[in-house]
Amino acid sequence: MTEFSDAMSVAASGMQAQAARLRYVSENMANADTPGYQRKTVAFEEAVAAGQRTGAVATGPVRLDRSSLDQIYDPAHPMANEQGFFQGSNVSLLVEVADAREASRSYEANLKMFDQVRQMSSSLMELLRR
Repeated sequence: MTEFSDAMSVAASGMQAQAARLRYVSENMANADTPGYQRKTVAFEEAVAAGQRTGAVATGPVRLDRSSLDQIYDPAHPMANEQGFFQGSNVSLLVEVADAREASRSYEANLKMFDQVRQMSSSLMELLRR
């Protein structure tokens, strides 16, 4: 029965990782118009327990996207320099929407895997009861 619990743990870790990714994507989208905001990204790492691979995934450290910030011309803006420019954000809403869709689909796939393992476990218990 440990195979079932291991499979459920792997699926649950995938759902947690994708949920964290969605949090950062939504934060990026919310701050797309914030001057000086840098896009946040999160990488996934393989989870290791007692020196052994578990198959589970964990989120790594949050990183800031180092691509250049947009230079926006608006001399009336309070943050504008002498030439009338200020730094916008480096968030592309198109990229964020694509990332959100990918994370959502990955979450759904892990959820289906979790549900499938649960159903298999229930079916096995029914067979053993007979």
